[in-house]
Amino acid sequence: MAFRIASDWSRKAIGLLVVLTLLGTGACSVAPPKGVEVVTPFEIERYLGTWYEIARLDHSFERNLSNVQAHYRLKPDGDLEVVNRGYNADTGRWKEVAGNAKFTGASDVGSLKVLFFGPFYGGYHLVALDQRDYRWAMVVGPSRDYLWILARDKQLSDEVREQLLAQALKLGIDVSQLIWVVQDRNGT
Repeated sequence: MAFRIASDWSRKAIGLLVVLTLLGTGACSVAPPKGVEVVTPFEIERYLGTWYEIARLDHSFERNLSNVQAHYRLKPDGDLEVVNRGYNADTGRWKEVAGNAKFTGASDVGSLKVLFFGPFYGGYHLVALDQRDYRWAMVVGPSRDYLWILARDKQLSDEVREQLLAQALKLGIDVSQLIWVVQDRNGT
C-alpha cells in the first residue's frame, strides 16, 4: 500500500513538473511577445469571415500547405470558431482543423488565445490591420517565431505588402524566412 501512495505521489509530482516546465518555456503562452503592441481598437464583427493566408513563417502544423484559408465565426457564447484549411500537393488532399478563440482581455483589443490541439492555448495577436476596411492583417503568435499575413483577397497590393514587411522587420521578424503562400485553388 505504501508503494501505491508513493507511486501516485510521484505521478502527480511529475505531472506538475511537466506543466510548470511548459509554462516556464512559454509553450502555452498567450501573451504577445515582449515589446509588441497589438491593434486597438479592434472590432471582432468586422474580422469575421474568410481570410487568405498570404505569407507565414514555417512551422510544422502548416508545413507543405498551399491555398490556406482561415474562417472565423462568432459563436453564441461570444467565443470564435476558427477553421483553418489548406491544400497539401504532396498528398493531393485538403487538411482542415477547427479551433476555438477567446479574447485575452478587453474585446476591443486584438489579442486572443486560440486552442487547436491539446489543453494549451496559444497567443494570436493582431499587430497590423486595415482599420478602414479590414482587408488585410498581420498576426504574431506567442513569440516572434510565428507570423501570418492575411488578406480578404488572394493577393495583396505591392504597397501593402511592403508596408507589412517593414513593420515585421521593426518587430524583429526575419522576413527572409517568410513563405509566400500559393493561392491557386478554390478550396473544394
